[in-house]
Amino acid sequence: MYVADSRANTDPSAGSTTGIARRTARVSAAVTPTVFALGAVSLITDVSSEMVTAVLPLYLVTGLGLSPLGFGLLDGIYNGFSALVRLAGGHLADRGGGRHKWIAGIGYGISALCKPLLLLAHALTPIGLILAADRTGKGLRTAPRDALISLSSTPENRGRAFGVHRAMDTAGALLGPLAAFLILRATVDGYDAVFTVSFCVAVVGVLVLVLFVPGSSSTAAPRTEKAARERVVGERVVGEKAVEERAVGEKAVRPTLRAAFALLARRDLRRITACALLLGLATVSDSFVYLLLQRRLGVPDRWFALLPLGTAAAFLLLAVPLGRLADRVGRWRVFLAGHGALLTAYALLLTSWHGTALPYAVLLLHGAFYAATDGVLMAAASDSVPEELRSSGLALVQTGQAAARFVCSLGFGAAWTLWGDRTALMASAVALAVCAAFALTLRPGRSVLEPAS
Repeated sequence: MYVADSRANTDPSAGSTTGIARRTARVSAAVTPTVFALGAVSLITDVSSEMVTAVLPLYLVTGLGLSPLGFGLLDGIYNGFSALVRLAGGHLADRGGGRHKWIAGIGYGISALCKPLLLLAHALTPIGLILAADRTGKGLRTAPRDALISLSSTPENRGRAFGVHRAMDTAGALLGPLAAFLILRATVDGYDAVFTVSFCVAVVGVLVLVLFVPGSSSTAAPRTEKAARERVVGERVVGEKAVEERAVGEKAVRPTLRAAFALLARRDLRRITACALLLGLATVSDSFVYLLLQRRLGVPDRWFALLPLGTAAAFLLLAVPLGRLADRVGRWRVFLAGHGALLTAYALLLTSWHGTALPYAVLLLHGAFYAATDGVLMAAASDSVPEELRSSGLALVQTGQAAARFVCSLGFGAAWTLWGDRTALMASAVALAVCAAFALTLRPGRSVLEPAS
C-alpha cells in the first residue's frame, strides 16, 4: 500500500510522467517489511496489554477499593517505572550491533510472563511489583524497537514509517478493550479470564517477533542513512568531501553509556528531551481520563472497558496522516499541535457540558494527541542521533518523558484525593498550557522544525 514501484518509465513518449516518477521515487521504500513485521508484533502485544489496561482502573478502584491516591501510585508505576530501564535496554541493543531484536524480545517476554501473575495478586504491594516487572519489559523493548524502525527508514520518510507502526500498534489497542468487554460479559470470573487470555495473546506476539523480524538492523534497512544523506546532499549540490567527513565522524562513535549521555550535548536532542519531560509533567494518564469521563457521564461499570476504544480509533485513523504531515510541514509543529488537542480535551472535561457528543469529542482529541506526538517525537529525535547510538538516544528522550508522566500520575492522584477531580484537572490544564508555552521557546534546529527532504 505504501511501498511504490520505483522502476522508471523508459518510454520516450512518457515525458509527461516525469513528475509522477519523481513522486514515486520519494515514496519508494517508505515503509519496509521490517516496519510491518514490528507493527504486527505491536498489534498483537497491544491486544494483550490493552485487555489488562482497559479493566485495571475499574478492577483496582471498584474491585479492590483503592483510593485515587493509591491508584495514582500504581498507575505511575505502570506508566513510569520503565524509565529506570529504558537506557539499559537502549545501551544493550547498541552495544551488540544486531541485538535490537533480541533485547526487544526479552522485553516482550517479561511482559508476557507478568499477565498470569495478576491472577494471584489481590493487594497493593504484589500488584505494584507485577506492574513494575511488566513495565520493565516495556522499558527494555521500546527503544530497540523504535531504533529498528528508524534504522530501516530513510530520514525523509521516518514520520510515515512511525505513523504506520503506531497505526498497527493502535489497531491492537482498539481490539484489546473490545476483547476485554466481551470476556467480561461472557464469563463469571471475568477479570481472571481477561488476564488468562491476555497472557496467551502476548505469547503469540513474542513468537511473531522471533519468526518474522530480521535479527539485524543492518539487514532490515533498505539502504543506509549514509546513502540517503549522500542522495539528499547531492540534490542540494553540497560538496561530497564534507559529507564523507561527517560520515567518518559518525562512524567513530562507540556505543558506550558515556557516549549515550554525551548525546545531550547536542542542542537539538537536549531541547527535544527537555520539552518531552516538561510536557509529560502535565499529561494526565489515560486511566484518569477514562475515570473522569465515567464520573462526568455516569457510565455503568460494564461499559467502562469500551472507553479506550474511542482513543484507539482516533489514533488509528490519524497516525499515518499526521506522520506524513509531520514529514511535510515539520515534526515539531505537529508535536506541539498534538498537545493543543490534549489541552482542548481537558477544557471540555472542565466545562458544564453534558451532551451526548462530549465523550466522542474528548476521546477524538485524546487520540489525536497520541497520533501527533507518539511516533512524531521518535521521528524528530532520530534526526539528531547517529546510527551507532540510535537506540540509546531514543531511550534518553523516552526516559525523560516516562519519568515525567510517573510524577504526573502521583501528583494527579494526590490532588484528586485532597481537592477533588475537577480541581486536579484544572491544575493539570494550567500546567500543560504553561509547559507548552515554554516549549515554544525551546525550538530545536532546522532538522526537526523543517520537513525532511
